[in-house]
Amino acid sequence: MSEINVSNWEEQLVAPETVLNHIQPGMTVFIGTGPAAPRTLIRTLLDVDKHNIRDLELVQLAVLGETVLSLDKLNAPNYRLKTFFSGFVAWDTISEGQVDLIPAYSSEIPEIIKSRRIDMDVAFIQITPPNDAGYCSLGVAVDVAREVMDKASLVVGEINKDMPFTYGDTFVSIEKFDLLVRSDREPLVYEPAPVSDVMKKVAANVASVIRDGDCINYSHGPLFEGLVPFLSDKKDLGIHSLYFTDAMAELVNSGAVTNHRKSPFRGKSLASYALGTKELMKWLHKNPLVEFQGIDWVCNSQFIANNPQFTAIYEGRKADIQGSVAFPLKGSVITGPGEGIDFYKGAEASKDGATIIGLPSRNERGEPNILISIQNYANQLRLRESVHVMATEYGVAMLKWRPLRERAQAIIDIAHPDDREELIRQARDRKIIYPNQIYVSRSAHLYPDHIAYTKVFKGGQTVRFRAMKPSDEEAMRRFFYRCSREMVFYRFFYSIKTMSHDKMQEYVNVDYGKEFSVVGFGGKKGEGKMIAEARLVTGDEEYTGEVAFLIDEAYQGVGIGSYLMDLLIVEGRNRGLHFLCAQVLSDNQPMIKVFEKTGLPVESRLESGVYEVTIKIQK
Repeated sequence: MSEINVSNWEEQLVAPETVLNHIQPGMTVFIGTGPAAPRTLIRTLLDVDKHNIRDLELVQLAVLGETVLSLDKLNAPNYRLKTFFSGFVAWDTISEGQVDLIPAYSSEIPEIIKSRRIDMDVAFIQITPPNDAGYCSLGVAVDVAREVMDKASLVVGEINKDMPFTYGDTFVSIEKFDLLVRSDREPLVYEPAPVSDVMKKVAANVASVIRDGDCINYSHGPLFEGLVPFLSDKKDLGIHSLYFTDAMAELVNSGAVTNHRKSPFRGKSLASYALGTKELMKWLHKNPLVEFQGIDWVCNSQFIANNPQFTAIYEGRKADIQGSVAFPLKGSVITGPGEGIDFYKGAEASKDGATIIGLPSRNERGEPNILISIQNYANQLRLRESVHVMATEYGVAMLKWRPLRERAQAIIDIAHPDDREELIRQARDRKIIYPNQIYVSRSAHLYPDHIAYTKVFKGGQTVRFRAMKPSDEEAMRRFFYRCSREMVFYRFFYSIKTMSHDKMQEYVNVDYGKEFSVVGFGGKKGEGKMIAEARLVTGDEEYTGEVAFLIDEAYQGVGIGSYLMDLLIVEGRNRGLHFLCAQVLSDNQPMIKVFEKTGLPVESRLESGVYEVTIKIQK
């Protein structure tokens, strides 16, 4: 083989069939991954029938398309495929022994190559044509290509003029290649996944947890496509992700991604792969905003943790009520704990980091995705303590550092409404929750999930409001015991020294057919405490509802009472009420002022030290 250089490389091009003459039986052949798969070489390898093409071991980090097209040819006499991530290969193919799956963390794979635990004989690498200085780009898949090239005895480059020339640790001298072929096929493309209406709601709930300044990872799938419109108004997002997609390019173009708050590679989005359309490939060509690095950097959990507020986002297939998750088996890039665990570890070590699982409450066949147990489901992440947040179309469950009982109740609250009663029964039987846990079945479909507001009050006090859930029992109990005796007396009109589970669960299991309760939380989302509750109860008197308030003393006097009153007025009108009434002790002047500030007609009558206050809410 003649030496290849920048001046003669085109003269040194050979036919793909010529490359196969250099392969011997029993060799291990590394094949580039995904959009960087050398499609011409792969097709030639799988289609020929030569005496030397026998008992070959093919290694591909993630099977994301090309090799799958010829799985029928991966027969025992000729080929054996090894992969670290199953990708679009059906799980049955692996479980039946047709493909060898190597369990390993992404961050470990470069060392596996360097230490020759998998000894590479041949490397098939797709590259761009060289620039004037003689350097090619690895394009949109960096992963372990450099490590493989250093160890393989035969390095073959498939030059593809349609591969984008990307920046980062992507430059390879044309002189590093022993043989060159010209690609006659375009790089693999990945069309954006369709997003159902349900997944849009899941994405909206996931996005509600993502904060300005978060550094996020991304992947290819319905959840991630659905996130874009809900993240576009965020500020200073960063990207540190194994995969870069069309959706991420949209986020960058929207201005939501600046990477200004990242620590490593500040100002640039970091990735090892790009999965997307031809338009994405054009967008990435010589784009300095995206930095491609090997997985020894991108998947290094310590490196990830250097990003403050690193938030790992994954799409789940099934989940149980204690937080274990099963990932998709096919058609998804994120397909196993080994691929995601580095990002989970990075999120846990990151300052204010988080991990989020998003999934629909039911699958396309109408079967529950939230189960009492997923013990028999393949492809699990069993590290339930690594799941900080779970979201479905029915809401968000904040799970970090909560007891198993509270986690279970929170996850049940976001299961499909028709599945919750059975989950409660099963959880009671298994003693995961209280054996006398009640459930108001008709409230499941009546829960007002549209109540989701964040408001900044005087002095910069930020409070998040939503309707009360059964899983708020512990938060409400702690709120109750923080309240002074005077506050409790103002709210309930009698002295209450203790609030047992029996009493509290009746209070938080709101029958939204007859009642309405909105709660406010202060502090960081997921770590904050309940600081306010307002309730509307429709009584026997037609067109009239009774209201009551409880506000943390540290948050009084900043306008929270008036804000809650406005929410109750809107709810009362929606329910067709004409009047709201309340009993207010005569010395509770702040609450009297809340009624007066509504600007609506107010009537009050003092009797035995108690004001009977009525406001007319309908015109």
